[in-house]
Amino acid sequence: MAILPSSSSSSSSLNRLIRILLLLLPFFLCVACQRKSRRHGTPPPNIVFPPPPPSSPPPLPETPPVIIPEPRLARVYPVVQKFKTTITSDPLGVTSTWVGGDVCQYKGFYCENAPDNNTARTIAAIDFNGFQLAAPSLDGFIDALPDLAIFHANTNLFSGTISPKIATLPYLYELDFSNNKFTGEFPRAVLAMSELSFLDIRYNSFSGTVPPEVFTQSLDVFFVNNNNFNQQIPDDFGKTPARYITFANNKFTGQIPHSIGNTSSTLTEILFLNNLLSGCLPIEIGSLRQLTVLDVGDNVLTGLLPCSLGCLSKAEQLNFARNFFYGRVPEELCALGNLQNLSLSDNYFTRVGPKCRKLIGDGILDVRNNCIRDLPNQRSRIDCVSFFVKPKLICLDLISYDEINCTDAQLQSSGKRSRKPTIPKVTYSALDKHR
Repeated sequence: MAILPSSSSSSSSLNRLIRILLLLLPFFLCVACQRKSRRHGTPPPNIVFPPPPPSSPPPLPETPPVIIPEPRLARVYPVVQKFKTTITSDPLGVTSTWVGGDVCQYKGFYCENAPDNNTARTIAAIDFNGFQLAAPSLDGFIDALPDLAIFHANTNLFSGTISPKIATLPYLYELDFSNNKFTGEFPRAVLAMSELSFLDIRYNSFSGTVPPEVFTQSLDVFFVNNNNFNQQIPDDFGKTPARYITFANNKFTGQIPHSIGNTSSTLTEILFLNNLLSGCLPIEIGSLRQLTVLDVGDNVLTGLLPCSLGCLSKAEQLNFARNFFYGRVPEELCALGNLQNLSLSDNYFTRVGPKCRKLIGDGILDVRNNCIRDLPNQRSRIDCVSFFVKPKLICLDLISYDEINCTDAQLQSSGKRSRKPTIPKVTYSALDKHR
């Protein structure tokens, strides 16, 4: 006979089943939740998906082609652009304008019709004055501009030496490297440039000698002041056709050549000041009938002033200060009609005549710190005596120093005081490094 489970036993089994179901209920709920999330695209909890890959960047716009207006400019465009990459300093932002294919629009570049083709435009001139650009060299730049006629680069920081290749430029007639950082010897390449009329290399660090051949070139302006040239001025100096010359602030030695008299028809202004020139003034200076400016101040020149200076009928500015000149001041010199300034200070002159005294009163003649006993502001007696007891250099042809042989035209202009306005002189302007 079968034994039926008791009610208490059935009840116990049911309770165990219920407890098991309650324990498994969270599991079934989690599974159901995950299935529902998958159906609706929602990620299950605690699952972190990586970020989507970045989208591809948009394509860069194509660089428009450089349009160069003329074939002749196309040949020099890469030259300019290559030089631009060598610029190490550009405080004024000049090279920011050197963009595009028309180099004629670049700051500092000037174009004209080509000398051998009136229908073609080309770079004819460069004016970098005051740009303060720095570059280690100009090689491969100006010598690669075949039609260049003018190059001015005052007040920059260009350095190195001057390439001999500039001699290949057939049209270049103005060359200005002033106030830069160039070194080495005088740029001899200019000797082969037959068209050159303007050469300005002042305020650099050139050294050595100035070759005599430069004085046979067809220069009109020749500025070499404020360098380190150390030599005697060659006798070939008298062959120069230049009108404006500055030797100032170098270390030139020896005498001023007598050949200076050969420049009588051209030489207009010349500065010898602040060198180591010695000896006597050549009497041939009196033949310079075009001369308006002569400055030999701050040298070791000595002797008498020649009376031939009274033939300088166009002279306006004469400076003999801070040398060792002595004796009388020629009355012929004080009779010049165009004098605006005559400086004889810091020498050892002993006598002045009435014409010179009038110039002193007019403020034209400065004779301070000499040995003229009856004038104020002179050297002490001891200073004068100690100078005159020492042996003196005797100038050759001393008798000629008292002679005056002027042309009729020169004599007619002497003694007639001119009242022309004072005009800044070309050579004195060259003593300003930024001009």
